[in-house]
Amino acid sequence: MDPTYDVVIIGSGSVGTPTAMFMAQAGYRVLVLDALRSNGQGSNKHAIGGVRATHSDPAKIYLCSDSIKIFSSWKGTYGDDIEWHSGGYSFVAYDKQVEHSLKDLLVIQKKAGLNIDWKTPEELQKVVHGINMQGLLGGTLSPEDGYASPLKSNFAFYTQAAKAGAEFRFNEKVIAIHIDNHKVQSVQTVKGTYHCKWLVNAAGSWAADISKLAGITVPVRPDSHEALVTEPVAHFMEPMIVDLRRRSGSSNFYFYQNGDGHLIGCQTPDPQIWGDFQAETSEFLPQICRRLIEVIPSLKNLRVRRTWRGTYPMTPDGSPILGEVADLEGYILAVGTCGQGFMLGPGVGQVLSHLIQGNLSTEEKACLHDLRLDRSFGNEEKLR
Repeated sequence: MDPTYDVVIIGSGSVGTPTAMFMAQAGYRVLVLDALRSNGQGSNKHAIGGVRATHSDPAKIYLCSDSIKIFSSWKGTYGDDIEWHSGGYSFVAYDKQVEHSLKDLLVIQKKAGLNIDWKTPEELQKVVHGINMQGLLGGTLSPEDGYASPLKSNFAFYTQAAKAGAEFRFNEKVIAIHIDNHKVQSVQTVKGTYHCKWLVNAAGSWAADISKLAGITVPVRPDSHEALVTEPVAHFMEPMIVDLRRRSGSSNFYFYQNGDGHLIGCQTPDPQIWGDFQAETSEFLPQICRRLIEVIPSLKNLRVRRTWRGTYPMTPDGSPILGEVADLEGYILAVGTCGQGFMLGPGVGQVLSHLIQGNLSTEEKACLHDLRLDRSFGNEEKLR
């Protein structure tokens, strides 16, 4: 007889693993399936670790605010050092258009409860020593945002999920989803079949392929981003810096200094590079180095240790697709996190746990409504 679970989750990455933890802690029998050899081996291991509630969409602000509460209290609750640091995020403005856009968004962000303010160039200089003051008009600062280690965090969620009773099966690619009378019945992998009441698609950049097995089309496709890490230097900056100016080859870039002194940065390619490409390119390093030096000139002699490349599962509007699907009972989407799965994951996992328990708050219901699959995708996230 095939085993039966309350919940089967496809994907053990930034979203699937915390979701497994919250559902197992709620008393459900949970199985996590992953085609890879261990947890966090998809997009999670390529993440740079930033966690922000600084978004333009109220639903994402809410979910990431919950994530920040979970990350920031993790060591006190569970004892693991996931390298959480509340260094903040700063979106800097070097031109009037960016300044006006950021100031307009402050109204939405503050209304959603985000702790954020506009800072003068002199105020920013105090938290980012050496920032280029020439042409700097100021920027936003959200001090409760921060960063953590994606690898340590995923392992911590995995450990607590397993401790609560969740089972993990690796090297098990899902090949079929069995449906009867518009209801999910079971999931078939290369190694077996598992019955379940709820099936959660948390497959990241492979979410669209999984959904096709259920006859559901989701507008999620991967694009490639590269990142770098430098040698360590004495600590000189607190927040993650985000520069929204367009430059040759990139539409924006962002970087921070971690607790060991390394600078870690990434940029959004322009045009986007669609597909599951994970090999480094020769173009990336000179592009992002020019951007780093443009913001902090004194970095010109800093040595880069390595670069790497991962994928962002993108949606048309830059926001995730979450919740139940019409006409398919028991199927839940947790997909399209647009390169923000690490910062969204804990908040998403908590909400989806409340969903299957039937105890969603008013705010959580609003989030799932705004991020449902059948939305118009016309309200584009302005701070992707």
